[in-house]
Parts: sequence; C-alpha cells; structure tokens
Amino acid sequence: MLSVRPSDARGHSQLDWLDSRHTFSFDQYHDPKHMSFGPLRVINEDVIAPGGGFGTHPHRDMEIITYVIEGQLQHKDSMGTGSIIGPGEIQKMSAGKGIFHSEFNASREKPVHLLQIWIMPNIKGLTPSYEQEKFELKPGEFKLLGSPDGQGLVSIHQNVKLYAVRIESGKAASFKMQPSAKAWVQIVKGDCAVNSEKLSAGDGAAIEPTSQIQFEASTACEALLFEIS
Repeated sequence: MLSVRPSDARGHSQLDWLDSRHTFSFDQYHDPKHMSFGPLRVINEDVIAPGGGFGTHPHRDMEIITYVIEGQLQHKDSMGTGSIIGPGEIQKMSAGKGIFHSEFNASREKPVHLLQIWIMPNIKGLTPSYEQEKFELKPGEFKLLGSPDGQGLVSIHQNVKLYAVRIESGKAASFKMQPSAKAWVQIVKGDCAVNSEKLSAGDGAAIEPTSQIQFEASTACEALLFEIS
C-alpha cells in the first residue's frame, strides 16, 4: 500500500530569512494525522536566505541528518565541530544526552536549500557525535548513506537505512525491500512514478510492507528512501 503526502499539503512556516515546508508536525505546525512515520519524526525542506540561519540552540536524543540540495550550510556545535556542508555530502549529528549547535547559510549572496531530517533513536542518553561524508550518485544506484550496521556512510542509532538515488529521464530503477520492512520515499528533485504513483519534488510517500519499490523517472529525478525494519 502506498500513501502520498503531497508537497502542497505540507505545513508551511516563513520568516524573513527562512521558508520551510514540514512533512510532519513541527514547531507551530501541528497535524495529528501527520506526526511521524515510525521513528522518522521530521522532514523539513528549508530555504535559508543569504546570511540567515538558526542561532545556537539545544537538542537531545535525536539523530539529525542534513541533506543539502543547493548552496552551502555552515555548522558549529558544542563538541567543537565546525564545517561547511554542500551537495554531495551527508551530515549526521547524534544529539544524545545533549548538544548545542547553530546552522547558517555560508553565503552572503545565494540561498541554501536543504532537507533537515530527524530520526528518533532506539537508545537514549548517547554520547553526542558528529559525522560528515562525501558521496557520488551514479544513475540508477541506491547509495546507502546511513545505517545502523556500519555499512552506510554514517551511522544511525535506529533500525533505519537511508538511501539516495538519481534516475535519468525515461529510465527506471528497482529497490528490493527487506522482509516486513516499510519505507518512506521523499522526492528531492524532478518527477518520478513510485510503484506507478506519479510524484514530484517535495512529495513524499509512505509504503507499507512490500517486496519491491519501482521508480520510473519522467524527468531527471533524485529521491531519498528510508527503509524501516
């Protein structure tokens, strides 16, 4: 079974420096029908204006993943980490027993466009940690960005595997699911049919246990796939 979360049905908040779309309930946006999908708690699509950003603020007991679509994001945290995150990189911060961090657009001229993802961990009170890795998407390949078993580029303290895929216009790709797993697909760019359901950038879809997920791109498409077991 596939259930679509259309882009234009998401929550929306806007400040002078931030335009944010919320797949699930977040901050002032509350929808009891869309609180989370299993441990997947937040998928925010943020556009941060030049020079804008989130000042230093706390987190705890959350796996926080940043996926930059365009531009560059500057990160600083209370562990002493300072970094710039851009397209082709995955960043994960385990907030654990408590951490402070800030995120700002690294450019004074161009906006930064990103997905901010929160996953509820299966262990509380972890020692905070930070990971950032580069990757390359080859057409049709499901790149394992994060996992709980050490096989992904970054670790996720939950039974979630995060894949990214890029599919060329007119091409297709197939993903074989683990038995009894469910999935969330988030379209990052382009237009793609997922199990025959037409989706576009910003759309998401919950997919309950199935043996296979078929992607067919009508334009060049990029997507994230969360496999939850």
